[in-house]
Amino acid sequence: MVEGKKSINFIRGILYLLPAIILMGIFTFYPLFNTFIISFKESYNYMVGSYKKIGFGNYAKLFQPGNSFFKFLINTMVMTFVSVPISITLSILIAVALNSIKSLQKFFQTIFFLPYVTNTIAIGMVFSIMFESRQGLVNSIIESLGGSSVNWLGGNPNAILLGTDVFKDTFFGAQWFTSLIVLLVYIVWNSLPFKILILLSALQSIDKQYYQAAQIDGTSKFRIFSKITVPLLSPQIFYLLITSFIGAFKEYTSVVAIFGANAQSIGQENNMATVVWYIYSYIKGSNATSPGAMGYAAAGAVILFIIIMIFTGIQNLISKKKVHF
Repeated sequence: MVEGKKSINFIRGILYLLPAIILMGIFTFYPLFNTFIISFKESYNYMVGSYKKIGFGNYAKLFQPGNSFFKFLINTMVMTFVSVPISITLSILIAVALNSIKSLQKFFQTIFFLPYVTNTIAIGMVFSIMFESRQGLVNSIIESLGGSSVNWLGGNPNAILLGTDVFKDTFFGAQWFTSLIVLLVYIVWNSLPFKILILLSALQSIDKQYYQAAQIDGTSKFRIFSKITVPLLSPQIFYLLITSFIGAFKEYTSVVAIFGANAQSIGQENNMATVVWYIYSYIKGSNATSPGAMGYAAAGAVILFIIIMIFTGIQNLISKKKVHF
């Protein structure tokens, strides 16, 4: 009797999940599997399904000298490993500060959350105007302090600002560095609201008795923060790290919002395109008509998928020791 009831409940559960499983199979698992297959088809023609042979030619092309994929991969890596730690750290500090404010807390929460509900392209246009080379707000401030204006979005190899001279004769160049600064500021600023909301909700759910006991013992605010607040926030921090790393590796919208269609053509030194930009260029962009374009795009997507899975796996291993569920 009991076993029969369990079987019925199991079948009922499967039936409830079946629509979601079917949709995931059609729109997630099949495209993913098909992308792996296409990535090995050299000179693949998507319209007729023909290809020259099965092999690693598409992957080999990605890392050939002169191919921009490696440069775009470096761009993506730098954006990820700079923007994510900065945004997470700032989010924690801002969330803690907001949680400690008694008056006007709702007002400041609204202010910090506004970017999350604002159109990304519109925000990008505002940033482009702020960093405009001639009349932008940032350059106006620099000039008022006695400095020289910088062509942030178009690059200025002669600019001496924040050590950009160090990069002038490197693989990337000062132009790349100045453009990167603008992009990182935008990415961090645009990613803060969601992180702050998650962390603030977690902070407000922490039992106040922990803090009261620490204060009775005379524990300093820094030790309370490092030994109580951060460990109790670790599940939320881990969640934000995972989602932020995945989102940063797939970065595309921010580049378009700041640089528009010029991200790949504003000069070799400050080319700010990402891996996703590269993939898109072979599907619908400037390289879509080249022979075997879909195969190159699929190979790039597979490499990006593998990189994301590796870093996600590493974070999962670290979380077993550092995250307090």
